[in-house]
Amino acid sequence: MGEGFNVADIYGEDVFSDSVMRSRLPKNAYKELHRAIDEGSDLNPLVADEIAEAMKQWAIEKGATHYTHWFQPLTGTTAEKHDSFLASSGEDGKVLMELSGKNLIKGESDASSFPSGGLRATFEARGYTAWDMTSPAFVRKDAAGATLCIPTAFCSYNGEALDFKTPLLRSMDALNKQALRLLRLFGNTTSRKARPYVGPEQEYFLVDKKTFHRRKDLVYTGRTLFGAMPPKGQELDDHYYGSLRTRVASFMKDVNQQLWRLGVPAKTQHNEVAPAQHELAVIYENASLAVDNNHLVMQTLKRVASWHDMRCLLHEKPFAGVNGSGKHNNWSIQTDDGINLLDPGKTPHQNSQFLLVLACILKAVDEHADLLRESAADPGNDHRLGADEAPPAIISVFLGDQLEDLVMQLIKTGEATSSLRGGKLLTGASTLPDLSKDATDRNRTSPFAFTGNKFEFRMVGSRDSIAAPNIVLNTITAQAFSDACDELELAEDFEAALHGLIRRYLTEHQRIIFNGNGYSREWIAEAGRRGLPNLPSMVDAIPALVTESAVSMFETYGVFSRSELESRVEIKYETYANTIHIEAMTMIDMASKSIIPAIVRWTGTLAAIIKDLESIGTPAYVQRELLQESGELLDHTSKALKELIRLSRQVEEMPAGRERALFCHDRICPAMEALRKPVDRLEMIVDKEMWPMPSYGDLLFEL
Repeated sequence: MGEGFNVADIYGEDVFSDSVMRSRLPKNAYKELHRAIDEGSDLNPLVADEIAEAMKQWAIEKGATHYTHWFQPLTGTTAEKHDSFLASSGEDGKVLMELSGKNLIKGESDASSFPSGGLRATFEARGYTAWDMTSPAFVRKDAAGATLCIPTAFCSYNGEALDFKTPLLRSMDALNKQALRLLRLFGNTTSRKARPYVGPEQEYFLVDKKTFHRRKDLVYTGRTLFGAMPPKGQELDDHYYGSLRTRVASFMKDVNQQLWRLGVPAKTQHNEVAPAQHELAVIYENASLAVDNNHLVMQTLKRVASWHDMRCLLHEKPFAGVNGSGKHNNWSIQTDDGINLLDPGKTPHQNSQFLLVLACILKAVDEHADLLRESAADPGNDHRLGADEAPPAIISVFLGDQLEDLVMQLIKTGEATSSLRGGKLLTGASTLPDLSKDATDRNRTSPFAFTGNKFEFRMVGSRDSIAAPNIVLNTITAQAFSDACDELELAEDFEAALHGLIRRYLTEHQRIIFNGNGYSREWIAEAGRRGLPNLPSMVDAIPALVTESAVSMFETYGVFSRSELESRVEIKYETYANTIHIEAMTMIDMASKSIIPAIVRWTGTLAAIIKDLESIGTPAYVQRELLQESGELLDHTSKALKELIRLSRQVEEMPAGRERALFCHDRICPAMEALRKPVDRLEMIVDKEMWPMPSYGDLLFEL
């Protein structure tokens, strides 16, 4: 595409959007589709055939030769099986192209080969993909050509959810039902739907392709398992919001164009804090579409990076010592007629509906903090959470000065009579205008922060699906809304009951509010005194899924069954153990085949130099010191390697489950760190020309 293109001309051109359907479908088919979406009912088979035919013709015009049911299994990525439109040859020898309504609505996949946590066995292979009518189909163009991608859910032969999409849609239904109950209490009879809206921010690193492929740890695990810090890291904060380098700017331009064609509203791009780190943010969309589009963002970042001879790293902590990457999940609830339930308005102290919503969300987060923490649990996130750029593994809520003041008024007196105002920001320069100032500051250390008309959940890992945290947010909020409605619907004096309930919720759950520095050690101690759960690792967090309170809630609102939750627990333990084991085996491979041989060559070279110098009577003090230090560190490396090999063999003999995951966390991870420590010190001693892999400086500053 040349310079000066109009975004509006390409935006959504590869999406079978509502406007495309309106223009291509018969009127009755278009109306029937929307009726099915609005009412959650089945689609008439004849109408399904009409939609499939129109979708096929549109896709073929876009160059598509195949279609696929695009779904989100419990691998955390997307999956697809491609079928061509080719049906058969006609009597005249010409090929027939076909997509039936049946094939549009339902597909079949081998469910035993995806993670199922025991829900499917090898001899029980059948699984189904079901068209998600709420998410538009699109044509993706890549090295395979053009493919029609049909967003679907994925479930087993018995109906259990084997994906993220199914429980997400269930949680959205639950939130919709309870939010409408709450709205009706305040006399709202016009809103027909209340949906969660999400705007995710995606952080990532870019490194040169050639350098990437010389780091087997990056290739196999997505993060560096060895590496000494370069002389310069992020100390000067000069990369944050800095000017884009040429290669990066060109990459971002192509990313935007690809996303805009797919109808993904990419909005903001900039350099992040760490060298080689960047961020992309999109405009708010309903949660289901936001989840789909975030997968497209991640896939597009990786694909376009390869066009530019780069690699995109989505691991939460690809480099030790510099910022990791997160995914900030901005979440709100909006009705079909434009009401944002999290908008406090200009006078929030007079906005009883907002105060009730706020009180319910505080209650939900406090009662289910462990579940919210678990929704962001990932082996890579264990390295990131609690570091200097990410929130701690303790859930708390930042409200800001304005809302905290309201909460304290309500707790102390039972009523709020005023709201803090923003005022003016005086710039102090005559040539600059005075600016209106928000009523509250922001807190970048809080895992769950109110930011004006939404909550920002900052704990999510950069490579994870945002489905999991939104499933939890939707469901715990639905439960809190339901509890409030159960009480208020029976009240004889609604106003008195409302104010009493708001005050009680705020009083009982004020411990979850924290506006201070979430990075400080003092906060960890304070959180312990408040009784807030501290779950520092993924292994610590997983059991939250199957507590009796969690199972009861998820089953009550039809989001998960007990068996579905138990299956996810099994999958998560297995994922954690396998991830750590792969990392350990990669370290063993690198240390055995590359690092130790390189150090042996280095020490051999030093010994030869010392011998030559001393043979002619020249002192070799410096060389002897280097040789001695290298030899001692090599000895430490060898011992640490042998221990990691021994422990890894034990892991291989252990059955999958919690015990294996705990062993990896408690024994393997410390053994990996013990191997890394002397190797990183050796990297600072050994001749760079002899070191077997690119350094952090090469990776972070080469573009």
